[in-house]
Amino acid sequence: MGTTENRKLVEEFWATLYRRDFEAVGEFFSNDAHYRDVPAPEEGAFGPAEIIARLRLGIEPLSVYAHHPRTMIAEGDVVITEHGEEWHWHTGEEVILPFVSVHEVSDGKIVRWWDYWDMSTLMNAAPQWWVEHIMEGYK
Repeated sequence: MGTTENRKLVEEFWATLYRRDFEAVGEFFSNDAHYRDVPAPEEGAFGPAEIIARLRLGIEPLSVYAHHPRTMIAEGDVVITEHGEEWHWHTGEEVILPFVSVHEVSDGKIVRWWDYWDMSTLMNAAPQWWVEHIMEGYK
């Protein structure tokens, strides 16, 4: 696949993720894909099942999850997106979390997805019950 197709794949991925169609999200990843939230201390998730589980853990409890795309740059197998995620919890807390996301694509599948964001922005907004929920993990 070329640059144009890789960009289109990532655009479709974002649309699917923000619909919270987690099972369809898994189809975008290779079996050995690596997803990592860079500020988080752990190594992230490997393969579609772990990636879906990790996404569900943090995102599923949100009452609002909206995408605010800004800039997307694609070159070869790499697609970089600057964007914001709007998160609302049912208990009234909310935040727009700025992100830079890096995707690497191979043979029509995402093989690497690393998200760069500020931990303190999220932790200063998140309710304690949600923090405890994600600390329990998905495994």
